[in-house]
Amino acid sequence: QVQLVESGGGLVQAGGSLRLSCAASGRTGTRYTTGWFRQGPGQEREFVAAILSNGLRTYADGVRGRFTISRGNAETTVYLQMNRLQPEDTAVYYCAAQFDDVEVTKVIRYDYWGQGTQVTVSS
Repeated sequence: QVQLVESGGGLVQAGGSLRLSCAASGRTGTRYTTGWFRQGPGQEREFVAAILSNGLRTYADGVRGRFTISRGNAETTVYLQMNRLQPEDTAVYYCAAQFDDVEVTKVIRYDYWGQGTQVTVSS
């Protein structure tokens, strides 16, 4: 079992930055894939970024070059640095974990989810 808690969301103006954190507890002795997803009002949950157990990172096309995913030194926290935010980035952001390192862009492949943190970007 892995418990995930997101933090760092808030209200920011277009062009601004936020850093989201995903703190893990429970089964943290083994590396696993952590993904960030987001869900806007009336929209499907969509992939944002993931960092695999081997450190490989992957991003959705719409955030590549603006967002950066990373692990903290203790490896129990994963960050999502979001720069040059735009109103279309407004959503609830969720972190998720899976131990299989497969199809990391797909919601259905993740077994553990946090409660989400709201990001609102004003124009």
